[in-house]
Parts: sequence; structure tokens; C-alpha cells
Amino acid sequence: MNKIVVAGAGGFIGGHLTRALKSIGHQVRAVDIKPLTKWYQLTPGVDNLVLDLKTRENCFQALNGYEQVFNLAADMGGMGFIETHKADCMLSVLINTHLLMAARDLGIHRYFYASSACVYNAEKQTDPNNPGLKETDAYPALAEDGYGWEKLFSERMCRHFYEDYGLATRIARFHNVYGPFGTYDGGREKAPAAICRKVIESELYDKNEIIIWGDGNQTRSFMFIDDCIKGILDIMYSNIEEPINLGSAEMVSINRLVDYVEEIAGYKLARKYDPDAPKGVRGRNSDNSLIKKYLGWEPSIPLKDGLKKTYDWIKEEMIKNRGKDPKQVVFNEM
Repeated sequence: MNKIVVAGAGGFIGGHLTRALKSIGHQVRAVDIKPLTKWYQLTPGVDNLVLDLKTRENCFQALNGYEQVFNLAADMGGMGFIETHKADCMLSVLINTHLLMAARDLGIHRYFYASSACVYNAEKQTDPNNPGLKETDAYPALAEDGYGWEKLFSERMCRHFYEDYGLATRIARFHNVYGPFGTYDGGREKAPAAICRKVIESELYDKNEIIIWGDGNQTRSFMFIDDCIKGILDIMYSNIEEPINLGSAEMVSINRLVDYVEEIAGYKLARKYDPDAPKGVRGRNSDNSLIKKYLGWEPSIPLKDGLKKTYDWIKEEMIKNRGKDPKQVVFNEM
């Protein structure tokens, strides 16, 4: 049994990770800035703390008495959020800075940092037929403005805390994680959840049109949450000292993603395209050569399978919360 802190535990990935760590017998402290009623999951038997980890003192409080840290805390969301909140995204550097300082001073044994594919050079993502981004494609640096630069800088901080202080750091670059118990409205949601929500809205409210950001030909890969959690744990307890991709290599266009959700719903919609909406890079996919070399594994849950589970959960939530004021919605079972 390890004594583990999960920073960002009130979020989508953090909630799943907290539950997984507790289920295999670890002592877990879960930390997030949101009030407990806004955490996406609450795991029984976990020490839950509501703290703003941008503050140095709070980071020392969160880590005191513990041995390992998973840092998933960040002010972030889908493309609609990160393109319009660049400064807010950059301020997340304070979280990683103060957590690393606390980890160093409190004798933390191992530290995981959740980075992003947004660190990659934009000039390597101009073609929808992206062959897959290798870890070396982060340099020369031309990251996503705001969010991507903060992630790239924080990666370097982790590296230098290892070199200078011997703190064992592990870094995974996430590629578009999706699944149940995640954000699906409000502006921070990512494409799979947003499209599921739009199709379900059409079902519930007799609409026959869906608005797609861009021309729909931009491409991405999407990793189901179960693959993500396995990857996080395998990377954390590996000997991998360099940043590594954690993502599916099953690349699809946004138009194809809409096709899949319509097939699940049994509901076909007219498509309207918004060329002025945030749409990010033209093509992004994960090259998984390195993770297969190190771990003999890569994320492999088919997109259609993960979408079905995600769609069913979002539809259940939308029906349950239909007509409620969004500010009054409680996400977890307290």
C-alpha cells in the first residue's frame, strides 16, 4: 500500500484515477479546487480536500505525510475553452511549480505529471492525414498558445527536478481522453462529449440539425478513460524517464465522429458547419511506437465501443437533470 495524493481529483480523469487507486488498496488523498458537490466522482474511504493548489502553502498541506503524487490539476477544457482562456491556462504553471517544491521538500518518492498533445509543434499538424506525432516532435517548440506552452514548460520543470533533486518524475502526454463521468456541456467539454450531447439534445427536444465546428474534416484520436487509467499507472511505475505519448492511434475526422454517434443514437441530423468556431490544429494523432517499446502495450479500446458507453451515460445524466438549473446540478452521489 502506498500513500498517494491525486491532485485534480474532482475532475474527469482524476476521479477515475482516485477510484482505481483506492480499489487496489492504496491510501489516497484527493484534492481539487471545486466544492465537493461539483466533483465528478467521490470515492468512499478517501481523504478529500478542497484546496487551491496554485497556492504554495496549500500544496505543502496536500502532500504532507504522503509518498507519491499524481498531478492532474489544471484549468483546462476542450478547444472552445483553451483558445479563449490562454492566461487562465498559463496560470496552471503555479500548481506544478508549488507541487514540485512541496514534493522535493517533503520527501515525495515519485511524481506523475499529466501533460498534453498540445505541446506538439503546430507546423507538424497541418495535414488531416497526420501520420502520428512522435515524442521528438515537441521540438523545435511551437506549442498550442497558452495551454500547450504551460504544459511544455511544466514538463521541463519535472525533468530538472529529477536532474537536480533526484525526484523521480514521470510524464504522459494525453491525447483527447473521453468517457463517462466527464464534462459534456458548459464550454469545457471535448469533442466526443460535445457531439454526444448535441445528438441527445436533438433526440430530447426534436431538433434535426447539428452544428459542427470547422469543416468537420479536421482529425483527432480519442482515448477511452479505461485505457488512460491503465496507461497512467503503467507509466508511473515504469522506468520511463522521458515524456511519452498516451493516446489512441485510431484517428478519425470530426465528421466521422458524428457518424459514429448518429449510429449509436439511430438518429440522423442535418449538418451545419461553423468555420469561425475554435477548431485547433488540422490533424493530430498519436504515434505509439515508444509506449509499445517500453510497455509492450498501447491504448486499444475501439472508439465505437467507448462512445457507446459515453453516450449512454451522458443521455442518462441529461434525462435526470432535464429542466434543472445547471448551477444546482450535483455531479456525484453524496
